[in-house]
Amino acid sequence: MKPVVYIDGKEGTTGLQIYDRLARRGDIELLLIDEEKRKDTAERKRCINGADLVFLCLPDAAAIEAVGLVENPHTRVIDASTAHRTAPGWVYGFPELKPDQRGAIAAARRVANPGCHATGFISIVYPLVAMGLLPREAALSCFSLTGYSGGGKKMIAQYEGTDKSAAMCSPGIYGVMQNHKHLPEMQRICGLASPPVFSPVVDDYYKGMATTVPLHMSQLRGVRSLHQVWQALADYYGTYDGKRLVYVAGDPTDPEGGIDAASKFYGGAKAGDNDLALLVAGSDEAFTITALFDNLGKGASGAAVQNMNLMLGFEETEGLL
Repeated sequence: MKPVVYIDGKEGTTGLQIYDRLARRGDIELLLIDEEKRKDTAERKRCINGADLVFLCLPDAAAIEAVGLVENPHTRVIDASTAHRTAPGWVYGFPELKPDQRGAIAAARRVANPGCHATGFISIVYPLVAMGLLPREAALSCFSLTGYSGGGKKMIAQYEGTDKSAAMCSPGIYGVMQNHKHLPEMQRICGLASPPVFSPVVDDYYKGMATTVPLHMSQLRGVRSLHQVWQALADYYGTYDGKRLVYVAGDPTDPEGGIDAASKFYGGAKAGDNDLALLVAGSDEAFTITALFDNLGKGASGAAVQNMNLMLGFEETEGLL
């Protein structure tokens, strides 16, 4: 019998992207609400409790309310909002985070899907901290460029509308008060003593993301060369093989497979993909690590489907590669 899946908030950007990925599959049954009743609490409650798994693609307050509608003990939830990413009892939905994370997600009743900027930052910083290479007290900064689709329907309408302002034609730094909603999970999941100084940037393209963490070699312990940093991350995640959703690009110190080749092969910000590539670049003194991925793929809907696959017992990459 096919598992029944319901998307609460299918009309939003993330919900539509999840729907697009699932509508092509024949191994699940999508439960669709009557369009006229999509804001009817009683009808939403009926759909939520009639599903084996529910995606919540809602604002934070609405997501919290939706969780309160769950009465069926067999209904499992993936929340794509910010509401539960650091909440007790919720499993963080980044399968590659550590060796036992896939099992934790597969067994979970409640999974919090990561934020897009947080996905890039955590993919870089968590393994360095976990391997003991980066002290949890390290003072970090992060620069993260995203397409405007990350802002949802309102921002998409602004960028694609006839009254688009001249300022929208160039990169725009936001969250300058260091209060971005992804900061709590960036700090908490990585186990940092303090959050990074974070500069999110939105630019005039639809989707795709590049999240960069700059580092001095002196900030790290146990490594002295750029190759050693690359090797540590390659050992943690693996390198590109067409089967992984997170991997490390070519060794930057390899004359034939280094950063120039990797930049050309993984060029752009991976718009339309569901995976994430890490690029290490720089010198033995100072370097950057950049996560390239799609803010609507591994940064949102692709990650949600990956978590669903694990929770429902499907192949982890089903419908994603």
